Amino acid sequence: MTRSEPGHSRPDPTLSAIMSERRQLINLAYRLLGSLAEAEDVVQETYARWYAMSQQQQEAIESPGAWLTKVASRICLDLLGSARARRERYVGEWIPEPLPGRTEWINGRTGGATADPADRVTLDESINMAFLVVLESMTPAERVALILHDVFRYSFAEVAEIVGRTPAACRQLASSARRRIRASQPPATPTAQQAGIVRNFKQAWEARDIDALIGLLDPEATAIADGGGLASAHLHPIAGGEPIARAFLEVAEKAPDLTLLERTVNGQPGLVAQLDGVTVVVVAFDVAGDRIKHIWAVRNPEKLRPWTTAWRAYP
Repeated sequence: MTRSEPGHSRPDPTLSAIMSERRQLINLAYRLLGSLAEAEDVVQETYARWYAMSQQQQEAIESPGAWLTKVASRICLDLLGSARARRERYVGEWIPEPLPGRTEWINGRTGGATADPADRVTLDESINMAFLVVLESMTPAERVALILHDVFRYSFAEVAEIVGRTPAACRQLASSARRRIRASQPPATPTAQQAGIVRNFKQAWEARDIDALIGLLDPEATAIADGGGLASAHLHPIAGGEPIARAFLEVAEKAPDLTLLERTVNGQPGLVAQLDGVTVVVVAFDVAGDRIKHIWAVRNPEKLRPWTTAWRAYP
């Protein structure tokens, strides 16, 4: 973490903290909450608490970065405690907010490496949709312990201070969370193979070829759509390869002008559907072997706002 230098060599020590820590805080809060909008709110509140302190109080903090992380994590922990109740009132299924990639994927490969290490952290396995969905099944304490320790490499002593448990208890929380992850996720399919399968799905969807779609789907596949009551979507998961294929063909029939684009969704090959240049659906996939096991289709326009900005910035 970035440490504040003593003395008056920096007229505004908070500026350095903001510049060097904000992106990591966004990365942390997004993983904990599954929402980029909520993550940004958490970071804003974290900095508001920093600015509420006097300069003397700020200078007494040895590591502003560690302080900011601790505060942001505690805010997230509080939000997670109330999130379950809020999502029970959500219309239909709730899916974590899809995160745009910075580059298009071509033949299963993303563009060149980014310069900032904090950018790379958004492309690893802890950001993919399947991982985030499993996190939703965990208790808030399990989720925080796993992300802080396994992803951001905080010691269990540091995690304990944030979560309000003993280090031994935090170790158990992380262990329990890992078991959930291992039980829910099959061996990883190489990205190039995923890209080919998703591309074949796109082509079959465009051609309205139901047999090809069924052939790409695991017979026990599930598809979940998130409209949030703001866009039409199935209120319950669809189970089975053939019912899923028929549902996608129904979408194609209702929206014949839909344009499908191959895009990185949460660091993995996915699809974006646009009408008149406006993103209306973002689709994430979980591929096991040579079949699609899970599909998550986000239609809630509030969750698609970052995509319009992303595609302007990264055409």
